[in-house]
Amino acid sequence: MLRPEMSPPSPSASALAEARSQGPRCNLGLQETPQSRPSAQPSGSTPPGTSGAAGDRSSSSSLPQHPPGARPAQGSYFKNKRSHAENTFASNFTLGTSSSSVRDSNYPQILKTPLSAGNPQKSGYKSWTPQVGYSATSSSAVSAHSPSVIVAVVEGRGFARGEIGMASIDLKSPQIILSQFADNTTYAKVITKLKILSPLEIIMSNTACVVGNSTKLFTLITENFKNVNFTTIQRKYFNETKGLEYIEQLCIAEFSTVLMEVQSKYYCLAAVAALLKYVEFIQNSVYAPKSLKICFQGSEQTAMIDSSSAQNLELLINNQDSRSNHTLFGVLNYTKTPGGSRRLRSNILEPLVDVETINMRLDCVQELLQDEELFFGLQSVIARFLDTEQLLSVLVQIPKQDTVNAAESKITNLIYLKHTLELVDPLKIALKNCNTPLLRAYCGSLEDKRFGIILDKIKTVINDDARYMKGCLNMRTQKCYAVRSNINEFLDIARRTYTEIVDDIAGMISQLAEKYSLPLRTSFSSARGFFIQMTTDCTALPNDQLPSEFIKISKVKNSYSFTSADLIKMNERCQESLREIYHMTYMIVCKLLSEIYEHIHCLYKLSDTVSMLDMLLSFAHACTLSDYVRPEFTDTLAIKQGWHPILEKISVEKPVANNTYITEGSNFLIITGPNMSGKSTYLKQIALCQIMAQIGSYVPAEYSSFRITEQIFTRISTDDDIETNSSTFMKEMKEIAYILHNANDKSLILIDELGRGTNTEEGIGICYAVCEYLLRLKAFTLFATHFLELCHIDVLYPNVENMYFEVQHVKNTSRNKEAILYTYKLSKGLTEEKNYGLKAAEVSSLPPSIVLDAKEITTQITRQILQNQRSTPEMERQRAVYHLATRLVQAARNSQLDPDSLRTYLSNLKKKYEADFPRSEQVSGETEE
Repeated sequence: MLRPEMSPPSPSASALAEARSQGPRCNLGLQETPQSRPSAQPSGSTPPGTSGAAGDRSSSSSLPQHPPGARPAQGSYFKNKRSHAENTFASNFTLGTSSSSVRDSNYPQILKTPLSAGNPQKSGYKSWTPQVGYSATSSSAVSAHSPSVIVAVVEGRGFARGEIGMASIDLKSPQIILSQFADNTTYAKVITKLKILSPLEIIMSNTACVVGNSTKLFTLITENFKNVNFTTIQRKYFNETKGLEYIEQLCIAEFSTVLMEVQSKYYCLAAVAALLKYVEFIQNSVYAPKSLKICFQGSEQTAMIDSSSAQNLELLINNQDSRSNHTLFGVLNYTKTPGGSRRLRSNILEPLVDVETINMRLDCVQELLQDEELFFGLQSVIARFLDTEQLLSVLVQIPKQDTVNAAESKITNLIYLKHTLELVDPLKIALKNCNTPLLRAYCGSLEDKRFGIILDKIKTVINDDARYMKGCLNMRTQKCYAVRSNINEFLDIARRTYTEIVDDIAGMISQLAEKYSLPLRTSFSSARGFFIQMTTDCTALPNDQLPSEFIKISKVKNSYSFTSADLIKMNERCQESLREIYHMTYMIVCKLLSEIYEHIHCLYKLSDTVSMLDMLLSFAHACTLSDYVRPEFTDTLAIKQGWHPILEKISVEKPVANNTYITEGSNFLIITGPNMSGKSTYLKQIALCQIMAQIGSYVPAEYSSFRITEQIFTRISTDDDIETNSSTFMKEMKEIAYILHNANDKSLILIDELGRGTNTEEGIGICYAVCEYLLRLKAFTLFATHFLELCHIDVLYPNVENMYFEVQHVKNTSRNKEAILYTYKLSKGLTEEKNYGLKAAEVSSLPPSIVLDAKEITTQITRQILQNQRSTPEMERQRAVYHLATRLVQAARNSQLDPDSLRTYLSNLKKKYEADFPRSEQVSGETEE
């Protein structure tokens, strides 16, 4: 028989994160026994992808035993700090207890775990453990994204330092992602990958955080992830041989080729060994053999967007209001399932770099836009799916203890599985007439016979009417009567007993209603069970009070909720009957699951299909709300009349559109213009359009062509950083140093107003040096600045183009002064607006004498600077030749013109060259004579 658990409820993954943020977990060095291990079986009352209360849990902390005669290592970060945490632990310190003295300002939060080195203590402490399956990922706002990912990180030692192995698992999804890569001393790739994963917990070796000798990687991670839990475990658990054994044992057949990819990647194998050992402990369950999707991801498959750029561009979180959906995610997110929302989020942070894959997605979006029947048919089916990944995660775990909660969870998830499989045929029908290769491939994947095999096996045991329903009482009824009659005689008897008790409860409440002439009705909640509700005016009650028989009375306006002693007893009988039903149903369900485990791998493909279709439908939906265009991919960044997608969502009127043209021959744009003229918005617009194109979405423009970028860097923010004690200037320097160290020829670099945090001379010098460094690369760079002196760098570098934002001067009749009207239009050339800072000061309340003096001084300084920056006719001729050559190379690479049109284009290029520089040729001829 299953035993009811009476310990405090165990939190979900999101609740665990909150509890851990209040104080460190101190289940140090406990001896593990088979009888005393933490239990973490999810309640079955809540469907995957929805929120709900978890059931009661019983748990006790424990520790794997040390080998005979082995002495526990002393590798804790707090080894030499006899802090309050150690003393509290000696007094049965429990998880989640908050103590201000536990934290130390100089040390990150390090969590010693059952696998950590430490002194053995007596067992018997209670610990809360993370749940699988009850932290809902909202599809409407990323702010609701609750972390549920655990990551193990390990770095090579000695000559292998800089070689990083990572393994991550989402507690909501039975998928392990492995990666191994070489990183430089900035560890930019590690930090970026961790930011994308948004982990709940990071696991590292205890040798990485020895007091006074911490590795640089550990220090950087703790600095960048102050609110993430860190767990140190002994280095011996990072065992590549054990990791390979885990993969061979747990990886499903369809993904077994991952073994070939990772056989020689020792560090990611070591990371997965430690990760699975730790997850096995905290979950108190093991994964069923051949049940996990394990894949290897190299760092070259997606574009890299660092966390600072993601924040500057407002990809996921709005910088003004974290709850706002005025982000790129908010613009594109019309997903219907949690899986689709997660896929969209990860794609925005890691855009694709493979043109063929991107174009396949674009083909799908195009077909969805052209075929309304396909679009609406698919959308209606996809919206009915639950969180398939989360469902799989629960199904493939085998509990180590048979508890009421484990039984209820398995029964619930089997009903969800049946609900999901019954949607395969409608999805197949919706896709049957599609034409694009990707949609046809997804339709073909639904032809897998294993879907039918699993469903048939389920239907031999589970009633046809058993299905997912909203409402806790409805789902309780579905679970009770899920198994068909006549399979287990004792189960049928228990269900009849349960029915009789429920009928008795209804009858008793009806009798009470008649007895007291009150409009009583039966209600139910998961916390209270059956109780009585009544809606009436208090004046209708005798003596303005309820009869004394009713207890635990609560009132909200005219609605009363209460119970009685008899009803409480009947609820207890009902719960006892339920436990018997769940126990017998669980035995039947376990037998059924053991039969279908060998076929369950097809659900991984179904999960992938549903989430991808959901994301593609979301892209198509976004296109129907605005005039987006399908992007092309060449070696040129060309956007005709493009606009800012987030600004469009915020503004009442459509934003002003602008053109963009960047090639290898003109790969460096210097953008000038007054404050508030639109420079920063324009820079962000380019990056957002680039990301949208590379994830397979249409973009906000009349025409667009993009070069695939491997990295997107931004330096936009000008705020101080109090946490790292960095001034505006130091923050600028750190961000620009990161760009210079990591940029390559395939990067897109956006720099806004560099050098404003120091004096003008130093600012111009730094900007000039940075520009010259970046000009050596073939990266596409947009450099917005107020330093007009930088514009003359085009004299030395022909691949520099000057652009500016136009403004108009309007006479202010009331104040008899000129006002600036912003057009937000970008034009080629240098801005004619000189000293627009002085003009802005003049409009303000600054004294006129101060403004006049400032104008005179500025004029003198500018005259001195410009004396040696005039270009000669020879420079102009060389620049013309350079641009002509780059246009010819571009035409040879990308031209799709017919011969006559190409001949006309080349003739026009020649005429333009001759017409623009007759003086240069004349000067050259005179020199030769």
